[in-house]
Amino acid sequence: MIIASCPLRISLFGGSTDNPYFVEKHGYGSVISFTSNLKTYVTISQDRFGFNKEGHKYIINYSKREEVSSVSEIENEVVRTVLEYFDMPPVQVTLTSDAYSQGSGLASSSSYTISLIKACSIFLNQNYSDSQICKLAHQLELKYNPYCGYQDPYGCGIGGFKRMEFYKDSRIKYEFLPIDLFDRYDMFLIYTGVTRNSRKILADITQNLDKVKPLLDIVEDAYSDVYTKDSINLLYHLKNAWDAKKKVSSIINENPEIKKLDDELSHNPQVLAHKLCGAGNGGFFLTFAQKNHLTLPNNAVKINVVTEGVLGESI
Repeated sequence: MIIASCPLRISLFGGSTDNPYFVEKHGYGSVISFTSNLKTYVTISQDRFGFNKEGHKYIINYSKREEVSSVSEIENEVVRTVLEYFDMPPVQVTLTSDAYSQGSGLASSSSYTISLIKACSIFLNQNYSDSQICKLAHQLELKYNPYCGYQDPYGCGIGGFKRMEFYKDSRIKYEFLPIDLFDRYDMFLIYTGVTRNSRKILADITQNLDKVKPLLDIVEDAYSDVYTKDSINLLYHLKNAWDAKKKVSSIINENPEIKKLDDELSHNPQVLAHKLCGAGNGGFFLTFAQKNHLTLPNNAVKINVVTEGVLGESI
């Protein structure tokens, strides 16, 4: 059995500037994000005499079970695309996650893609570096999501707190940042109870690329705050980034439940800053609070930064 895992990423600044259409138009994008202690997990196994070997069946388990005779019949886009690329024989694949993965805003599709690439490469005794896995994950995800940003695979697969820069010539740079900032605060993900397909939102953002450009200036300000250790100003810029993101597209914050929770967090004196993760209109709100000062709501989970990226092993 092969087991692989990959963190879910939390984007703080610059989301949407990694959109491939934005990078193509403006030549540059930049994001500050970190890998969290929440992960996706993929297992691959192959029986000796059973569904795989004797029945020549692919068994895929996630929120549903699929039993098919060919890779092309697999409904799950991530699994179908990755298994097709590796020309995998009949196997059993299981996908699980530490958090809701449908429309979460935590780049779960990219995280699952990376985990599955790692598992397939181990199964086939092929060696890929973490950067190669991230590059391949982005290429494969673009097959079914043409708006997939660069930050999702690289934000998940390369561990730690980092700034990533994306260039028109396909160069991608990442710089690891000091994490002592996170020693001063508690971070929570608060589930909105709303799920969405990000493609509609990303498609709308692609029609408003000039509105995205101001987000790059906030990335620069936040980057400076990290190195001057100005945590108060950094949280101020996080608020500005969320306000600026809402102006990019009316879809980002159109759901009444999202608006209600956004307003509640804005008026909660214990919440120092908050933002909706991912493309918007569903998933999780990220909140910052003073250490041990915010009571954990029922729909929330405390998170922290991890430094490891994709991992895999054969057992």
